[in-house]
Amino acid sequence: MTRSPSGRRWWHPDALADRLPHLRTRARVVATLRRYFDSHGFLEVETPALQVSPGLEPHLKAFETTLHDALGGPDARLYLHTSPEFAMKKLLAGGLPRIYQMAKVWRNENRSPTHSPEFTMVEWYRAGEGLSALMDDCDRILWETGVSPRPAERLSVEDAFIRWCGFSVLDTIADPEALDPDPSAIKAQAARLGHDAREGDRWDDVFFRLLLEHIEPHLGTEGRPAILHSYPACMAALSRRNPDDRRVAERFELYVNGLELANAFAELTDLAEQRKRFEHDMDLKEALYGERYPLDEDFLAALEYGLPDCTGIALGLDRLVMLAAGADDIADVLWAPVETGSSG
Repeated sequence: MTRSPSGRRWWHPDALADRLPHLRTRARVVATLRRYFDSHGFLEVETPALQVSPGLEPHLKAFETTLHDALGGPDARLYLHTSPEFAMKKLLAGGLPRIYQMAKVWRNENRSPTHSPEFTMVEWYRAGEGLSALMDDCDRILWETGVSPRPAERLSVEDAFIRWCGFSVLDTIADPEALDPDPSAIKAQAARLGHDAREGDRWDDVFFRLLLEHIEPHLGTEGRPAILHSYPACMAALSRRNPDDRRVAERFELYVNGLELANAFAELTDLAEQRKRFEHDMDLKEALYGERYPLDEDFLAALEYGLPDCTGIALGLDRLVMLAAGADDIADVLWAPVETGSSG
């Protein structure tokens, strides 16, 4: 049974009263978001949490379950989604131009002050519009929820590495088309900053270590949010490459007070390229963790049918509420925690 720091169960009237100001802020933020999207022509949608593929980012671990057929048919292996992305993009392929969803999502990771294994994600898409429209959405949402009155600083990953690490991260990639760049050049730069190479380190391992320790603590900490954009193309995930500079992907992340709040893509619409990336990511997952998740062939069919040019973004609602409420722990803004049955 989960307890508060004072030892009271989370549902105890005194413990609930302590959190109630933050929970009222949560209700206000949710209402503000719905008002914002409704007033800007978005349609709220709901898609199933149970999916054949939970999301294919190599380092995310999903919750797996089995659907039993009451009529004696074969059981089906399903997962709780880590994002509603695949299902929402199918709706875009079906012709919906602007959609949003406040979805419960699950990621099988240890709880921390900024992460719960079950959390709420606000995800929205704009067909026929670029990343700048999503950046404007972020500025307006932060203003309307009271998180920040100032528009975000817009900073490229390259400029951030030059500013806080003292080198060009793009110059460490010999082959811009490579999904796994040779790590020797970025390892050398990391060593100069005091990071010893670890056995088996890949290029992206070193990239994330430098981002976490040298860059993220500075983002959104000078009285305004920060938008970190133009990620190296090998970090493209489900985003497309920039047609004017194939070294980078059309992707950005939003930060407030050093906390990553949202991740946005100009969505990849090329079927062959998407399948290639999915298979690469599952090969990597299997090599690192000994497991792989199935591809969502229905999602790939939607790409083949024709996903329109579109952009999409996923924002952590609980983290947004933490910022709006001035809370230090995600548990303070959840109506109820995920319980494990332990007494601690």
